[in-house]
Amino acid sequence: MRLSASPLAAFATIVTFPMNFTIPPLDTALDKALQQKIDNKTKPLGSLGVLEKIALHVGRIQQTLSPRFTRPCNLIFAADHGAAKSGLSAYPQDVTWQMVENFLAGGAGANVFARQHGLAVKVIDAGVVHDFGKRNDLIDAKISSEGTRSYLVEPAMTRAQCCAAIGKGAEIVRGLATEGCNVLVVGEVGIGNTASASLLTHVFTRTPLVDCVGRGTGLNDAGLARKRALLAQAVERAKLPADADAVTVLAEFGGFEIAMMAGALLAGAENRMTLLIDGFIATSALLAASRIEPNIRDYCIFCHRSAEPGHQAQVHDLGGEPLLDLGLRLGEGTGATIAYPLVCSALAFLNDMASFDSAGVSTIIT
Repeated sequence: MRLSASPLAAFATIVTFPMNFTIPPLDTALDKALQQKIDNKTKPLGSLGVLEKIALHVGRIQQTLSPRFTRPCNLIFAADHGAAKSGLSAYPQDVTWQMVENFLAGGAGANVFARQHGLAVKVIDAGVVHDFGKRNDLIDAKISSEGTRSYLVEPAMTRAQCCAAIGKGAEIVRGLATEGCNVLVVGEVGIGNTASASLLTHVFTRTPLVDCVGRGTGLNDAGLARKRALLAQAVERAKLPADADAVTVLAEFGGFEIAMMAGALLAGAENRMTLLIDGFIATSALLAASRIEPNIRDYCIFCHRSAEPGHQAQVHDLGGEPLLDLGLRLGEGTGATIAYPLVCSALAFLNDMASFDSAGVSTIIT
């Protein structure tokens, strides 16, 4: 869970976009009243542990003593990666569009958990190499019908494409905000995107590349060794300067879905949404977003610790404290969706639990 900001990495540079994001630091004026309300519930002080921190945190985001979630949504961004054709994944690239069809049919893990916990699911084609045609349940935000280029030989996207993806993600979330959504999950699908996330994590956090690269969709030892070698080749090819800005890094190594997720998260914080942060890919998007607007960190709750090794470096850099550690590495926003009812429980006790006064229960002896 995000409770306080940590310093930005020394190399990070804040950049300005044609679409400006204004994310103010959280106002702590209500903190004393929120804490008094929490402490006056019929329980020993601090006995609900992390739930008490969540209640205060969401109350601070919404600037109310009675925070509530409305119209929760999981946005699943889909795109293909040119580098995936080089054998970075255990699965073929066609799985990306096939999984989009699975989402649209309601059969994926993200759909199952969203139905269980009452979240809407919206699927966004950010750049899948497939023609889906006009579909009622699919948002066509395709930046390129060919996916990104291979960062093994050239930047994955142009700066203009990267900015377009960020802007489109922001536009989608601003639309959700007008519909009353105030709690957001961003998920993804895209064969090869754990490789992109590994590269972004390496560059943004300065963690050794070998510590950022995991098995993704289930690579064996030989596949993992090949993935590490290819990503090292990409880093050497790019030779990014230490002061490279967030858009330069995203354009070099990112995916359209990751850039779009970054824009979605930025717009979510701008609209005072509570951002439920998923695993490795989603957090790579948050890393980029935090380099664009550092205050975004204060609107986040880190929902689970991914089994991907690079996630630990991400969470440390962002000052996060994940709620769950279940060995998950599916993506799609599943970890955040599973954690959503825990966050709802924090609001439930704050809003509905009796106080010592209302219940006529004796309070602590001073």
